[in-house]
Parts: sequence; structure tokens; C-alpha cells
Amino acid sequence: MLFSGLLPLRSPLPLIFFLPPLLKNKNHLPLSSASATMSSSSGRNVNDFLMRDAPAAATKKKKPPPSASPSKKPKTLETLKTLEEQEEVKKENPKTLENPKTLEEQEEVKKENPKTLEIPKQEAKKEDANNKSKIANLSLELKKKGSNFDPMHAATWKPGEPVPFLFLAATLDLISSESGRIAITEILSNAFQTVIATTPGDLLPAVYLSANRIAPPHEGTELGIGDASLVRALAAAYGMQEGNVRKQLKELGDLGLVAKANRFSQKSVFGFKPRALTIAKVLDTFRTIAKESGKDSQDKKRNHIRGLLVAATDCEPQYIIRLLQSKMRIGLAEKTVLVALGQAAVRSDSLPSPPSHIQSPLEEAAKIMKQVYSVLPVYDKIVPTLLRVGVWELLEACTFSLGVPVGPMLAKPTKAVSEILDKFQGIDFTCEYKYDGERAQIHFMEDGSVEIYSRNAERNTGKYPDVVNYVSRVKKPTVKSFVLDCEIVAFDREKKKILPFQVLSTRARKGVILSDIKVAVCLYAFDILYINGKPLLQEQLKVRREHLYSSFEELAGEFQFATAITSNDLEEIQKFLENAVNASCEGLIIKTLDKDATYEPSKRSNNWLKLKKDYMDSVGDSLDLVPIAAFHGRGKRAGVYGSFLLACYNEHNEEYQSICNIGTGFSELQLEECSKSLRNKIISSPKSYYRFADSINPDVWFEPAEVWEVKVADLSISPVHRAASGIVDPNKGISLRFPRLQRIRDDKNPDQATTSEQVAEMYRAQKIHTNNKEEDDDE
Repeated sequence: MLFSGLLPLRSPLPLIFFLPPLLKNKNHLPLSSASATMSSSSGRNVNDFLMRDAPAAATKKKKPPPSASPSKKPKTLETLKTLEEQEEVKKENPKTLENPKTLEEQEEVKKENPKTLEIPKQEAKKEDANNKSKIANLSLELKKKGSNFDPMHAATWKPGEPVPFLFLAATLDLISSESGRIAITEILSNAFQTVIATTPGDLLPAVYLSANRIAPPHEGTELGIGDASLVRALAAAYGMQEGNVRKQLKELGDLGLVAKANRFSQKSVFGFKPRALTIAKVLDTFRTIAKESGKDSQDKKRNHIRGLLVAATDCEPQYIIRLLQSKMRIGLAEKTVLVALGQAAVRSDSLPSPPSHIQSPLEEAAKIMKQVYSVLPVYDKIVPTLLRVGVWELLEACTFSLGVPVGPMLAKPTKAVSEILDKFQGIDFTCEYKYDGERAQIHFMEDGSVEIYSRNAERNTGKYPDVVNYVSRVKKPTVKSFVLDCEIVAFDREKKKILPFQVLSTRARKGVILSDIKVAVCLYAFDILYINGKPLLQEQLKVRREHLYSSFEELAGEFQFATAITSNDLEEIQKFLENAVNASCEGLIIKTLDKDATYEPSKRSNNWLKLKKDYMDSVGDSLDLVPIAAFHGRGKRAGVYGSFLLACYNEHNEEYQSICNIGTGFSELQLEECSKSLRNKIISSPKSYYRFADSINPDVWFEPAEVWEVKVADLSISPVHRAASGIVDPNKGISLRFPRLQRIRDDKNPDQATTSEQVAEMYRAQKIHTNNKEEDDDE
């Protein structure tokens, strides 16, 4: 088989003597017993067996080996024919048949008998050359389009057999060489189609790994592995010094490439390679890594990683490391994974054909997959259902579920009340206060339990025990279950006043005890998505609001409905905006009531608009940007960073593009706190996925870790910065003029920062607004 990582032995007998000392006794184990031990019904391979027994064996102390006769040539595994010969070699050189415990012992044995510890490099390179030839053929197959593609020609395993991880790694590697969205989607779709045609049970792990996930977002499952641990695991797997790994990392700029470059150095255990990796094995190991906790958990995590790397071949080490880092950076966004999955379902012979009324099946399937994931972001439910009913019935089979948060519906910015009236002419709409707090989605279960999720599906229940208490008290007796969309705001109950977001951000993030709370909050509810077992996403806002108002009682300072009016009068809306600002709100959210007014998860809709007082004469909205570098401060700012290089996010290329330097809007305390926080995220050189001009030379670079909300006067074309490069101008990017820090966005991940497409859209909107203003002035 192409991806077999197990090299054949001339005789199975030496395996008995290579078992750890704890398995040896006077009566040698029969071969059948050893085989049964290592190939149990649980499916564990040799590598799993070693991982189990290695710690125990490592605690045993070995006697120094007796000197071997210089006149005799050391015997190797390949020369051992009989039990008598094995015993003879064992007496001459015990280390030949025992598993060395340390790198020093390994090097010693390697000098005495090189073939004992390493697969001969010529055999490893022969295997590598064979893999490359087959991968080249695979690449040709996966690049075929439409009906020209035959999944059975791409498969290198028999139907029903586990899908090799090398198949997925090779697919990802092929995608990394492509830049076009259509080509990337086609390749991944063909790969998924191959899995469906051969081993459909492996489609789920294939989708999870392609999306660079190991579990649904709301479960909060994290690998808990940093680059330092990966460096140590690499060094252990490849018999390298950690310093050499770091040196290569500095040269190559990618730990995945370091792993790939050293794959020939990997140590084999018992003189042979473990079984070839499968996608199911890799995902299971990742999930095991995530579950490790407590004492010695980092050592256990590294041992699991080492086991994967020892078994890996060709480009597998590169993508094992990148997946562990959660940074593949190959231009494969999750939306593309969903589109490819939908297309694979359409083209698969084993799944239902499209209904006759559908004119563009591939486009419709992509739309369905994205819609389904926005409502139920759980591959464990989507993929098996897709294989059972096909894509055309998926929307009916996968519906909004209590306890699984959907992505929040978002609003587009607007700059004037007059624009609102023009946009919603002849349509009923409502205006609500836009609160300056933290977006929350609250799930109340039928058993009375409550879960609170942030806008990026992070579980925040432990952060807000007071809110859990509120919602249990304000619901009416007839309400058994619900999902609320709301804003949690810091609130001064004595003065009955909303407090700034900065006050809310001082609350602890988890494990909050009711008696220790110093910052009170008020919950402002503005939408309801689920009530008493019934999803409401497809209902118009007017209907959803009726359910909201009839299901809860307001409790001043604790639970209130968002302040709102329904009007199309310009002066009345203008006055309402001023009232919102005076009430310490950011501005208004404007929503259609009964036309195109369904709830659209994870979508920035034209049917919701936001109007902020601060931006009515500027670009219309703030930007959420990522600090990627900094310059040392001087004078009064000595000892802290004086300014920072900010970047937007290009979700298609998975890269951060510089957009401006910022040094204003910071209080002294803020500057000190930002500097302290970012010092823990310093890296030696810029990431390979940072885009900036050669003329930009900051003093330090950072991991992409924080999101800052920034106000700006306007946007301009820039020959220096790379934001939205090639979108508005073919050779230049976009930069910000007079940026000012507004706040740190703890509720956002760096990949949720303002995108390059949004920057380009803001620039175009600003240009149209400026032109219109100039025309008005001319009149």
C-alpha cells in the first residue's frame, strides 16, 4: 500500500525480544501472544502499545553492557535467524535488543550498531520517493474538474479501509500551491468525494481536520499546546537538540516546515516504523491531547505528538504541526470547506440527485451547507445527516438546537438618518438603542439550566452568575425554554445609569462568585430566537418581538427590553439618536420589522443598519484591528511602546495586512497595560502570513492575539500599507488617517477582525458619501 508506514521484517521472531523488560520472563512469550497484545480489538497500533509501556520501562535502571569482542562484527536484526543467535547477540550487546531510554543511550547504540535504532535511510528515502510519485499522480487526479474526476482513481486504499492521513496532508499541500478560490474548492471537493465513495465513515474526521477544528466551537475544546511544547516534541521525535530546532525555525519561519525537513531523522522503535497514520487516528489523538490535564499533562501531550511525528511521512509532519498550531495558513477558510462538502455531496453517486427545479445544483448546495452550519455549527450532526439524506433535505433535518449557539446577526454601518429613510422607503422599520456592552446569547434549557455564550460562541456562563439568576426570575411561568439575543451592560443601580464598556471589562472572565461581584450588570434583550421548543429564526422580527414582550417581565436595572421606537419621521429619529447618546449608548440599530426581517445567523445584513453619533461625519463605523508589531516609546513614553502597527484580516488568504500605525487614544494606564500584555506575545520575527512594506521596521513583532477597536477620520489609498491590496487599487493598499484607540475587544478573536473586503467596502462608501456631499455643496 502507498501509505504504509510499516517496513517488513525478515523474521517476526526478534519482536519478542524487543518488548520492554516488563514483558520478559524465563518463558518467552509466544509470538501469537505478543501480536494479540499489540493488536487488540480496540484497534491500538504498535505505537499506542509503546506509548503505554514506555514510562514504565523508562523507570528501570539498566546495567552497563559488557564489552563486545572486537573480533566479532555486531549482528543486526537483519542477520538474526534463530532464537539461539538472538540470545547470543543479547549476551554480547544487551542494548541491541532493548529500547534505549535516553538520547545519549540512543547515540551510543547507534555507534555500536546503526541499524538497531534507525530505519536505514536508503529505505526511508525509497519509501519517500515512492510516496512522492503516488502523490504526484494524486495531484493530477484531484485537479480534474467535474465529470472528468473519478474518485476511485484518486483513492490509494481499498473501499472500506481507513483513509490514510497522507491523503489529506497531500490534499492540503496541493491546496497550498493554489491561489484561486475555485481551484481550491474543486480540489477539496474531489478529496471529499473520494472519501464518500470509499470510506464514508471517515468523512467526519476529514471535514474536522480540513476546517482545522477538533470539536464544535461552543464546546471550548482546546489543544493547549504552545510552540515551546511543539519544539520539545520535535526534538524528541527526531533526536535533535531543542536549540537546533529553534535555529531551523528562525531560518524557515514555520515549525511545520522544520518538521517536514527532518522527517528522515525520526527514530524508530524496535527497529521498525509504526503503522501508517489515518485521518481518524490523527483526530482521535488530537482530542486525547485536548483532554490531558493535571500533573504532567504537558509531558503526556508531547508524548502523543511525538508518537504522531514518529509515524509520519512525507508532508504529514508539516500538517500535523500546523493543525496543532491551529494555523494552516494555506488559504483554506471554513466557508470553503462547507462549499466543497456541498459540491462533493452533489457529485457523489451514492447520494440523492438534485431536484429537477434546481437550475444550479452546485451553487444551491453551497448555499444550503453555509445556511445549515450557521444554524447548527456541529459537524458531528451535519456530516452523518448529509450522508444519510443528502444535501437537499439537510435544512429540514438539521435545525436550530437548544444548547448550540448560532452566530449573531450583524448590522451594516450607515452615516446619516437620511440614508436610513432612503434605504427603507415604504418599509416599516424599528430603531433601537445600540448598547455599549457585550453581546450575549442565552439558552434556557427545559431542565432549568442556563448557558451564556459570547458572539464567538465562547461559554461565558461562569462569568455572569448574576445574569443566570436574572433570567430564571423574569421569565413567565408558561415559558419552559428559550434563547435570547441581548447585550450585557455595566450598570450603576444607585444612579440608574449605564456605565462604559471599560467598566464591564474589569469583571473576571470565569469562576465569578455572586458575593464577590463589584460591577453590576443589566441585561438588555432585543430578540428571541427560540421559545418552548419552537425555533423562531424564520419568523419576521415583528412576530419574534411579540414573543419576547409576552414571555418576560422587566426588572429595573437587571432585565430590560432594548429601548425602541417605530417611526419614519426624520426629526423623530434624529431626536431618538440624541437620546441614545445621552443615555450612554453608542447610537442606534435600525431593523426592518415585517419584510425580509428573518434572523440571519452569522450574516452582516442590509436589513440591519447601525448609526453611531461619532461617525456621522466620518467613515461610518469603527474598525476592529490586530496589533502585530510595536515601536519603543521615547521621552514620556520610555519604558512602554510608543506606537503599534495594526492589521486587518484577509479571510481568503488567511493573512494579516498592515493598515496603520496607532499612537493616540491611549491613557497612560492603557498604554502601560497594552505594553505589558503584548510583551508576553513577542516573537523573534514576523509571521509568514503578515503582509507589510519592506520600509516598515518595528522594534518588536507580536503573535496575532488581541483585537482593538479603532476610531478613524477617514481612509486613503496607501503605497505603504497592504490592507485590501489589489481590491480597490491594483498595486496599493488602504490606510487609516488619524486612528484613535477606542477599546480592547475581549469578545473577539484575531480572525474575527475587520476583513480586507470590509475595509475596501468602507473606502468605497466613504468615496460615494464624499462625492454626494460635494454635489450638495455645489447646489
